[in-house]
Amino acid sequence: MKKVLISCFILVSLSGLSQERIDIFTLSGRYGLPSSYNPELPNEANERASLLNLKVPVILSDKTIWFNNFTYTFSMVENGMTFPDSMANPIRLHAFIYQTGLVQKLGEKDAFQILFVPRFMSDLVDPTDGAWQLGAIVLYEHRFSKRFRLRLGAMYTEEKSGPLLVPLVDVNWQISKRWSLTGLFPIYGKLNYHASDALTLGISHFGLITSYELTDLDYAGDYMERTSIDLTAFARVKLFGNWFMEGRFGYALDRNYEQYSENDKIDLRVSVAKFGDARGEPRNFVFEDGPIASLRIVYSLPLPN
Repeated sequence: MKKVLISCFILVSLSGLSQERIDIFTLSGRYGLPSSYNPELPNEANERASLLNLKVPVILSDKTIWFNNFTYTFSMVENGMTFPDSMANPIRLHAFIYQTGLVQKLGEKDAFQILFVPRFMSDLVDPTDGAWQLGAIVLYEHRFSKRFRLRLGAMYTEEKSGPLLVPLVDVNWQISKRWSLTGLFPIYGKLNYHASDALTLGISHFGLITSYELTDLDYAGDYMERTSIDLTAFARVKLFGNWFMEGRFGYALDRNYEQYSENDKIDLRVSVAKFGDARGEPRNFVFEDGPIASLRIVYSLPLPN
């Protein structure tokens, strides 16, 4: 168990938590409060989502770990309306994401990570090989002190819309006894206030672009691109042992489920900047941003001092 905890300590940047713990298992549900379409559409969109995540580090040596991280997500949008057959409605999207690769320590203060990230992104109506997307994550670490560690790198994915490159800044900063800042920016981050051993409060954000193959006969070959920046307040409570419950409530900004033809591409996207985007308007109706709430159950292991 001690070696497993040491592995988790090396991998803490991928957990999004403070320095003291790492989330090994997470199960969560998310609900978007009803949001309006344009004035011509009377009904409102209801968004729901779920997530399952499991991390498994495998020790190869004192300095080398083979890291495995499996994530499944499901997103759904319903509205009770009848849209043209060429539009995906209701929207049901499934993502199977596997991160695997090496975490290598170079010394007391330096390390690097190289992860291969295959993904299967589909509506699962009639899935094909076109749902596979390849990607990679590379991070280089330097630990400035026991209270501050920084990793720099990038993530690359082959989205259905075209290549996506995201520069990454991974921070783990124990600002004081009560306050810490953690996250893999710009994807996710948390400002934590550790009120006690059993209660952590704070502010979090999560923002990521994902795309999915659509395979219904009426629009086979199209893809759905989902974007959202979730800004939430959160509270994490210790239930018993290493089990925690975390509730979040906030707002989804720039939230879009946009349907495009398979030929509508972007030459390159670097984070939110687009180069060579000639896609035009999406083929479906989009709805407004709105409040969101989520609840998650987490199994989190303590890290060694």
